[in-house]
Amino acid sequence: MKDVHIEEHKGMEIGLYTLADLGPDPHTGKTVTAKQRIEEIIEAAKMADDAGLDVFGVGEHHRLDYAVSAPPIVLSAISQVTKRIKLTSATTVLNTIDPVRLFEDFATLDLLSNGRAEIIAGRGAFIESFPLFGYDVNLYDELYEENIELFQELNANKVISWEGEFRSSLQDAEISPRPVQKSIPIWVGVGGTPSSAARAGRLGLGLTLVILGGDPIRFKPLADVYRKEAEQAGHDPANLQIAVTGHAYISATTQQAKDEFYPYYSNYWRYLNRQRGMSTQMSREDFERLSAPETALFVGSSQQIIEKILHQYELFGHQRFIAQIDIGGMPFKKVAENIERLATEVAPVIRQETSK
Repeated sequence: MKDVHIEEHKGMEIGLYTLADLGPDPHTGKTVTAKQRIEEIIEAAKMADDAGLDVFGVGEHHRLDYAVSAPPIVLSAISQVTKRIKLTSATTVLNTIDPVRLFEDFATLDLLSNGRAEIIAGRGAFIESFPLFGYDVNLYDELYEENIELFQELNANKVISWEGEFRSSLQDAEISPRPVQKSIPIWVGVGGTPSSAARAGRLGLGLTLVILGGDPIRFKPLADVYRKEAEQAGHDPANLQIAVTGHAYISATTQQAKDEFYPYYSNYWRYLNRQRGMSTQMSREDFERLSAPETALFVGSSQQIIEKILHQYELFGHQRFIAQIDIGGMPFKKVAENIERLATEVAPVIRQETSK
């Protein structure tokens, strides 16, 4: 089966992702319904596709304060209103999902989208999916290891026989449907754990660095160990791919961006920390430190965002940047404005600079 070639821009891929959080707008106190949130996500993906962005991701949570628990279903809806943008999970909680079901869902998405499906596989920042689906949270890492290796077998073979420790064995099992692509691209999402970056390298998979703040240089060892493990495992360095994710907000000037984004960003961390059992607040002074020029929080003018992306490119040499721009109860009008700025003011410069 031939690989399907989606028309690609030269240089770094630029895209968006959402986790579909349901937070109150800090200015009005109102929270949109899950139905409206999903409709707005589909509209954002259509806008991103029309504007020429390269990737759109949808994350997975199993809580009432998030709107999406089934990324492949939402991505399938998006596939019908878009033409070229790649569609990825962001992330799939791989410890608590059956790899066969996962493959079938994303192979179906691949058929619906004509070869645009991808997966970012993470271990999950929340653990509610473990009791929900009957998995032992003490086997957090072991389940991930077995599931990702089985998924690679499913990706490579139409019929497989397989035996593991946690899932029922497979004997001459037909794995259907087969995707349009030769195999579904899978990336390993890493938030700071060296062993996860090493695993991605050892398996020859893509590496997605989840960098939500601080000095990005602290993530360089993860990129280094990823490439080192891949080389030792015999993988072609030319096939290795790194993506970087980050929170972003773009406005006419950096000061305006900070003034506009602070209420949403502090609101986001307020309810996120509450979900984790903490009650910490973010002051404006904290926010100013977090959004300083040398940090990984992408808030500022288009030029400031360009400079931050290129600084990280010097550190990681990555092939993809995907931004989360819809956090903290932000109204869709502002999300749409950010999509336009990212696509028209930031992406062309980044592609030009990284294609040299």
